[in-house]
Amino acid sequence: MRSINQLNYHPFFCYVILICFFGCSKISNPYQTEVLVIGGGTAGTAAALSSARMGVSTLLINEHPWLGGMLTSAGVSAVDGNTKLLSGLWGEFRDSLVKRYGSPQALKTGWVSNHLFEPAVGAAVFLNMAKKETKLTLWMETKWERISKHPDGWLVSGFKNETPFQVIAKQLIDATELGDVAKTLGVPYDIGMDSRNQFNETIAPIEENDIIQDLTYVLILEEFDEAVPVEKPPGYDASLFYCATENEKCKDAQKMNRILWPKSKMITYGALPNKKFMINWPINGNDYYANGIELSSADRKVLYEKAKLKSKQFLYYLQKELGFTHLGISKEFPTQDGFPFMPYHRESRRIHGVTTLTINHLSNPYEQKKPLYRTGIAVGDYPVDHHHEAHPDADQLPELHFYPVPSYNIPLGCLIPKTIDHLVVTEKSISVSNIVNGTTRLQPVVLQLGQAAGITAALAHLQKIAPREVSVRDIQKTLLSQGGYLLPYLDVPKNHPFFEIYQKIGATGILRGTGKNVGWENQTWLYADLPLKTKDLYLDSWKESFDSNFPQDPTVSNVLTWFKESLPDNELPSWLSTSAAVKEHFNFTEFENSSPITRGQFAVLLDALLDPFSREVNLFGEFINSTRSR
Repeated sequence: MRSINQLNYHPFFCYVILICFFGCSKISNPYQTEVLVIGGGTAGTAAALSSARMGVSTLLINEHPWLGGMLTSAGVSAVDGNTKLLSGLWGEFRDSLVKRYGSPQALKTGWVSNHLFEPAVGAAVFLNMAKKETKLTLWMETKWERISKHPDGWLVSGFKNETPFQVIAKQLIDATELGDVAKTLGVPYDIGMDSRNQFNETIAPIEENDIIQDLTYVLILEEFDEAVPVEKPPGYDASLFYCATENEKCKDAQKMNRILWPKSKMITYGALPNKKFMINWPINGNDYYANGIELSSADRKVLYEKAKLKSKQFLYYLQKELGFTHLGISKEFPTQDGFPFMPYHRESRRIHGVTTLTINHLSNPYEQKKPLYRTGIAVGDYPVDHHHEAHPDADQLPELHFYPVPSYNIPLGCLIPKTIDHLVVTEKSISVSNIVNGTTRLQPVVLQLGQAAGITAALAHLQKIAPREVSVRDIQKTLLSQGGYLLPYLDVPKNHPFFEIYQKIGATGILRGTGKNVGWENQTWLYADLPLKTKDLYLDSWKESFDSNFPQDPTVSNVLTWFKESLPDNELPSWLSTSAAVKEHFNFTEFENSSPITRGQFAVLLDALLDPFSREVNLFGEFINSTRSR
């Protein structure tokens, strides 16, 4: 289904009632806020926190009683990727988990991830973070119904604990799970797989379709002292699960082209602290195919109950066929049946943004027509991973399990709709290709996307402009000040003394990282400690006059001379007088006149003396003004 922007209307009678309620009844004193975040999921929580921390009054409307979305309310409490890229709020959330459990090692309870935790603990962490923000207001168990333009911004109506409300907001962030706000406002979007020709992605299918990734109703199980048998669920068929693990009853093992693990490995895959287990098993397990994106809330619930039934059947199989009789549903969630508040959505609408990130940008960021990498606001390192095994025609779909790409960044323009101002879109509804959604959907990335969305909306309000008009560099500087990454350099952690400098120089494109795949890891290296080679410099992309006269064999001495010749005498700092003075000023370990200058040392000097990061870029990464005077 392509380029959709039409509304999905309710039956006429319900529609008339809604119009009458919201049109005829008027709330005399609407709640006023500067930034409104709709959706308290992974991105929405991060957006609300970052907006409030900018000193902007922020309201978060959340349908569920917990913050955190897929990380908590959906029970996906095994974090995928970014183990070594602890960027921004993802790093802050991880550090809070370490503090609660006692050590990083305490989070390594299952083999699928280096960060596993109990969903309720994650929800408590997010709530504690939110309570510290005086500018943040939370409306939990609140549902929005209508949105319209208002002279003072956006007018949003709905129900808070079954009581009607109205909110007027200057800036709006769509952090819903499926991009429902964007659809309501008429933002064009795509659903399903793109054709190979759409973005020239060679691993995409030849023709487009409306197939999305499987969703999952995650099971959080607990090991009890005694057997806890569950009732046989309707429609149970044990043969559906024979190939979930090594099993002599599995007749299709050779056809599957997948590793079949022993049953013990399947259970410990998502082992959580305190004898709990997350069951989110994609191999003939509890994944369920249903595309309910365009359905009404009521019809979605019908589909979700079917997904929940699949998980109940799988639990019965675990007990009856595999002998896990002491594993039962934990009381992790305060729900009647012990299931999470929501299913795990891997895919959503994908808006048409100012920029669209494709697999080609991930694989070869420096070879694209537009240098989008210069506008990065989040980083990821997980392979492209699509779940389609539950689809009835799974064997006819592209093989997209762990397609390798270098670690990458996501451009700001993916969060900005092409056509509507004062709206930022985040969570999984950003402007990426269907292929790329298979990696940008993961929790650490989505947390960062939310953080960037909140900063963007807050700056837009403070500057009284639309989000698309906010300086890319201002957003990036704010992210850097909060420990965020612009580029995914594996060899430069955020506690490195020159972390911000390397990130800024990398975002100019003058020095470029090297991406590669090592086993399961997707990496990008700056190689800051290697000698600088003239061929590795792209000074002409920033300022043409600096390209031709740069030393062909860069040493400390001739590079310092080059810098001195590039600056007026009255702008030469005293520490530039000798190599010894430079060494002392920056605390370089090695910096002798005849020695090769390293890539990192050059980046530090370039930042201090010429400040190329101060040159603004547009949302396409193109330079738009001359170098600012210092």
